[in-house]
Amino acid sequence: MKNESAQNVILTVEKLSSELNYKFNEVAIILAAGHGKRIKSGTSKMLHKIWEVPTVERVYNAGKKGIGNLNTIIVVGIKAVDVMNVIGKRENTAFVYQESQNGTGHAVQVALKIINKKLFNGTVYVLPGDMGLIDEETMQTFRSNFLDSKTDMMVLTGMYDGDPLKNSYGRIIRVKAKDSKGKSSAKDKGKVIQIMEFREILALKDNKPYIVDYNRKKYSFTKKELLENNEYNSGVYAFDFTKLSELIGSLSSDNVQNEIYITDLIALFNQKGYAVSASTPAKSYAVMGFNNKSVLKEMEAIARNNIYEQLKDIIEIADPDDFFIHESVVKDILELDKAGTPLDITVGKGVYIGKGVKLNYNITFKTNCYVNGNIQFGKNVVVYQNVHLSCFPGQTLKLGSNVQILWGDIIKGNIVIGDGSRIESSVNMTGSDEFPLRIGKNVLIKGTSYIFGSEIEDDVHIEHCVIIRKKVKAVRLSDGTIQPVRFYLPPAEGFEAIVQI
Repeated sequence: MKNESAQNVILTVEKLSSELNYKFNEVAIILAAGHGKRIKSGTSKMLHKIWEVPTVERVYNAGKKGIGNLNTIIVVGIKAVDVMNVIGKRENTAFVYQESQNGTGHAVQVALKIINKKLFNGTVYVLPGDMGLIDEETMQTFRSNFLDSKTDMMVLTGMYDGDPLKNSYGRIIRVKAKDSKGKSSAKDKGKVIQIMEFREILALKDNKPYIVDYNRKKYSFTKKELLENNEYNSGVYAFDFTKLSELIGSLSSDNVQNEIYITDLIALFNQKGYAVSASTPAKSYAVMGFNNKSVLKEMEAIARNNIYEQLKDIIEIADPDDFFIHESVVKDILELDKAGTPLDITVGKGVYIGKGVKLNYNITFKTNCYVNGNIQFGKNVVVYQNVHLSCFPGQTLKLGSNVQILWGDIIKGNIVIGDGSRIESSVNMTGSDEFPLRIGKNVLIKGTSYIFGSEIEDDVHIEHCVIIRKKVKAVRLSDGTIQPVRFYLPPAEGFEAIVQI
């Protein structure tokens, strides 16, 4: 009998999984069952974020965008419900539960069980769920390379840049141009013989060559040659489904860790005479995974630099190491730039511009602004230091043209601020779905003021007021000016709770 937690996972698997589309000839299996002990966090390793997106979601998006017509199977285990809820229910996406983490090969075995062999005979991709810098271009290229290679299995490899003795990754051992007798390898040249772990290489004798058999030929490698081989296994694979299905059950857990490893498939494929090839991405960082916080931080820095490189000659970013602009906003900026009109957008140090924000021409964000949600900017807007602008899903916060929002203001919710209005420092404004806040044109709000769910007509001047669900009219005085509203406070409540000390 499964425990209550496992039952909850299984119910969530059933709830969030959708049917695979067998008109699509490609399936991606994302391995997201591990927790990652070395990350030292109560949050699943797969849910740690790079540029505000969980790594497992980044891997998922890379597959969907890079390949297109793709089925996806996500293998979950530890923190399974958390991982599934981040992805949610999506078309052509199924979850499977690896209750016991018995290795990568076992995870693939579990995933393959839900594929109907009678309806599918295409390509299977396997990707780790922590590879948060992989992108659609890398997946497109990997797919093309696999299909062009006419091989049965392909490994996506990385190139280690640094001291070989600090490279703890498994090395990719390829077929040399000539065998140990000096005979040509012909069409076998470059095919993958095996992945050899770093510790295995270190255990070799210094003066004795490492001999390996491949396709009835012997190939010789020195220990130095193996150590200095900087091509390593990234954990991303492509397979011919029929051959993978044939051999996946032959994987064994007969090793020190007592786990089933996907890397053992290379030997099984070669024994059968099936070809194994390798491909290296153009962007070396695309195959980075992480096991600790320091590497995750490196990956975040790479993601930030990628955004900066796209924008540095289009908008002004005060500090390349301290800003956030959501990728959807970056896409909008790049589209605006195509029109040919200078954007004149300035982003100060520590500025956060989140998902849903719609920018415009000549906008300045000063230091440490936070802007997040469906926020629409007019032209010529200045947002000063430490301002907070946000709204809940389904709401819109709209700022007209020539608006100024001064230091430290907090403006949240369903709000419209008209053209030419100026909201000075120490103002807090909110609008709800039931009671939106509407501020007219050329309105001035200053002092320590709070405005909620009200309607302020054009040209009104408000100072040191608390205005809740009121309409403030533009009352014209005899000299033609608008009556200012100052020091308005609603009746106090809760007197009985206050006593003299």
